[in-house]
Amino acid sequence: MTTVETATLIRHGTTLRLGLSGGLERVLRRIDLAGILGESPIERAAWPIRRRLVRVFSRAEVIGGDVHITYDDGGSEAIPGSYLAARALRHDRSVDRIAELVIDGAGRVLTADGNSSDPLGMIDHGAVVCGGGRILWLGPSNELSRSGCDLSRARRIDAGGRLVSPGLIDCHAHPLFAGNRADEFASRAKGQSYLDIAAAGGGIRATIEPTRRARFDQHIALTADRMAGALAAGTTTCEAKSGYDLTADGELRLLDIAWAVDALQPVDLVPTLLGAHVVPPEYAADRAQFVALVIENMIPEAARRGLSHTVDVYCDEGAFSRDESRDILRAARHAGMHVRAHVGQFSDLGGAEMVADLGGLSADHLEHVSPAGMAALAAHSVVGVMLPGACVQLRSAPPPVALLRDAGVALAVASDLNPGTSHCETLPVQMWLATTHYGMTVTEAWLGTTVIAARAIGRHDIGVLAPHARADLVVWDAESPAEIPYHYGANLVHKVVKDGRVVVSG
Repeated sequence: MTTVETATLIRHGTTLRLGLSGGLERVLRRIDLAGILGESPIERAAWPIRRRLVRVFSRAEVIGGDVHITYDDGGSEAIPGSYLAARALRHDRSVDRIAELVIDGAGRVLTADGNSSDPLGMIDHGAVVCGGGRILWLGPSNELSRSGCDLSRARRIDAGGRLVSPGLIDCHAHPLFAGNRADEFASRAKGQSYLDIAAAGGGIRATIEPTRRARFDQHIALTADRMAGALAAGTTTCEAKSGYDLTADGELRLLDIAWAVDALQPVDLVPTLLGAHVVPPEYAADRAQFVALVIENMIPEAARRGLSHTVDVYCDEGAFSRDESRDILRAARHAGMHVRAHVGQFSDLGGAEMVADLGGLSADHLEHVSPAGMAALAAHSVVGVMLPGACVQLRSAPPPVALLRDAGVALAVASDLNPGTSHCETLPVQMWLATTHYGMTVTEAWLGTTVIAARAIGRHDIGVLAPHARADLVVWDAESPAEIPYHYGANLVHKVVKDGRVVVSG
């Protein structure tokens, strides 16, 4: 029998690192412990800003095989070691094919794991079996008894003829910020341009001071609330870029915040270092010094502490030049990190070619990109991330989607959630904009928020419904994939399953 031998607090008291018998080690987020702590994942997902959600652990010790924890507010409780060991080893149950959840009676299952004749990989009248946080089996419901899984202890959900899909993935988002820029929205509505507003001290720089001033717990509350909105609309994984503090310690603090929020609620956050978002005001007279700060301090420290596996840079007019961006991303590659870049939102600086040359995961925005840039992206399998929310709000011309498609560039779709140009955390709205304003097909919008979005963040275990993939699913109050962007503005989510557990139930 596996027992708990040691317990260590990490990630600001939101996560436990357990030492188990036999030399095993596992990490448990607070969301993993929701049942034993008396709070369901649904309640955690719904935490609004006005509640004090940062009830973190301040101490943990193993006494008599159980883990005794003390909270930062003075409360304490003992968690049975047997429960923790079982939860920590839960993923091993997938090897034994022990089902924990069965979703049956789906009208259609969109697997996003198809082929050229059926890219969405649709299964009519399907079922999905989950265990250990993974998908164990999927196929037609009438073949469920031949799945080879132990179904005797599984929770069963009747999908009632609804559409089932992978959990949505937001592969480009900036949820780590404080402050409000509604005044800029009003100014743009009167016709003022983004670049004019930025030149006058607005734009990204207007978010820096509020972000720097906000306390750690305030940031957690703000970010968790944004993730609650994203989860309710079907997002199960979301990127979390830094970029609104722009000091060395502050950028690392934002990444720390992302990890804490990741532990406190169901949506998986994928922290990305965007230290090169813009040059902050204090370095306006010496931008080379700021670039050096990113290269010599932010990137090595983020890599050393494991705070991010990816570095992004804003290569565009009003931000960083192609040469500056290349130096930053080369430093990231030297540190063993993936690279991505904002390119071509306002002008084409050759950023697409640069990202391709460096073997980047994605080039994002691409409103302005040359034929040579498109060819380079396709040749190096770099994902082009479409961000229609910001594009439409800024009244910009859309990217050359048809040309990108013809060039063979795989296209993702993301929210660009940020305080200035796309204050929206709901991906179905972006799917609507992608299909109506960008000329993407419904199939492209779905693949762009699932399997291709996963590629943009360097993941291959999410964004598809297939054996061994993460059991992240959405049950929609819809019968066909087209209904989601077609009925824009309505939340058609019926249930959300994260790691094989129901976390939203309509």
